[in-house]
Amino acid sequence: MGGFFGVAAKEDCVFDLFFGTDYHSHLGTRRAGMAVYERQKGFDRAIHNIENAPFRTKFDKDVNEMRGNLGIGCISDYEPQPLLVRSHHGTYAIATVGKINNMDAIVKDLFAEGHSHFLEMSGGDINATELVAAIINQRDNLIEGLQYVQELVEGSMTTLLLTPKGIYAARDKMGRTPVAVGHKEGAYCVSFESFAYLNLGYHGEKELGPGEIVIVTPEGVRTLAAPGKDMKICTFLWIYYGYPSSSYEGISVEQMRYNCGAKLAERDNVQPDIVAGIPDSGTAHAIGYSNKSGIPFSRPFIKYTPTWPRSFMPTIQTQRNLIAKMKLIPVHDLIQDKSLLLIDDSIVRGTQLRETTEFLYQSGAREVHIRPACPPLLFGCKYLNFSRSSSEMDLITRRILKEMEQEGRRIDLKDYVDPESEGYQEMVGRIGKQLNFTSLRYHRLDDMIESVGIPKDKLCTYCWDGQEQCSD
Repeated sequence: MGGFFGVAAKEDCVFDLFFGTDYHSHLGTRRAGMAVYERQKGFDRAIHNIENAPFRTKFDKDVNEMRGNLGIGCISDYEPQPLLVRSHHGTYAIATVGKINNMDAIVKDLFAEGHSHFLEMSGGDINATELVAAIINQRDNLIEGLQYVQELVEGSMTTLLLTPKGIYAARDKMGRTPVAVGHKEGAYCVSFESFAYLNLGYHGEKELGPGEIVIVTPEGVRTLAAPGKDMKICTFLWIYYGYPSSSYEGISVEQMRYNCGAKLAERDNVQPDIVAGIPDSGTAHAIGYSNKSGIPFSRPFIKYTPTWPRSFMPTIQTQRNLIAKMKLIPVHDLIQDKSLLLIDDSIVRGTQLRETTEFLYQSGAREVHIRPACPPLLFGCKYLNFSRSSSEMDLITRRILKEMEQEGRRIDLKDYVDPESEGYQEMVGRIGKQLNFTSLRYHRLDDMIESVGIPKDKLCTYCWDGQEQCSD
């Protein structure tokens, strides 16, 4: 995924930019950067690797040296950014959040039109942010260039441009990721997470609509391209990625998770001794379940956070699994001889949750019931980089269905979306058995949508039901 923060202020903006960007550290694990503009000095930029140290540690020197009244910052799961670009539009800094599915075709067309080269990153890939800049530079002005990105990119792309005139912000065409604008005396900011500016003294000004393009200056925010009518915001933002104090489209992340837990409890028939959430994102779901069911909420294991924030997670999956296990410290008095019901945000590969379950059994648990806060993930995300899995076969659901297919079953994925179907029930039963759960019950798609409170036609649910969106 990734996050961003921008500030346009009458005075120096670096303090707000530093902390506003830092508040997005839960959205990325590999790279971070800040770029600022000051009339006398021009542009300045810093990019650091944050795989082994948090944002604040890596940028504490830069924040004392950088100066400017305009600035953008970003946390990235992959690409180094913001980039500084010099073109016929002048010099600008650019940061992006999104996914380009047709990158090869776009690059081929750009080469055919005379674009000379792209710099490769260490893995051999082209930096998606550099590609977006190249697309923008195909048009006569920045507004047309940003619109061209929205038109050309298959997937999604939200973009921030820092120019001497102000910050251009363009939400992706279908509004899959959020863009919020805040205001305080003498300054405006633009942010992925709506909570990121609150402690800096800003209050909410507006949320950009799908495809909307604005320019943010110290004097205000002005719409340059009106929002579209269709929206498909990512539902997984509420389930997992969003920080608890954020809200999207007016819907609180924390409240949505309480609603999810309550809906899970309404349909459940087990009577565990305690309800617990897999920290951190499962905790609020578990509180909602406990409040609705009357079953006590407890913390049978504690996440050791002083030296294990999310930013420290390596990219190698085996190491991630080990560190995820190392983070959790058991509280044996709350585990021994207990029947536990655990709520996690989702089951992707299943590896970490299986190891957590084994860890609880080894610590004396009698039963471990698992309740994911979303339906089974059947399709890899086409629109956002919430997972960089190389194959949909990394999903536990698809591996189980492959096993069934090898037994001679004809597999049609649509048959495994409906929670009332026999195929769905068998798939869930096999997952629970393979991962050694006492019982497994997923959140239903209709209940999850009701927990959000936004009509389904405004939400992207592709990873659960595979429904393509005709507006893309």
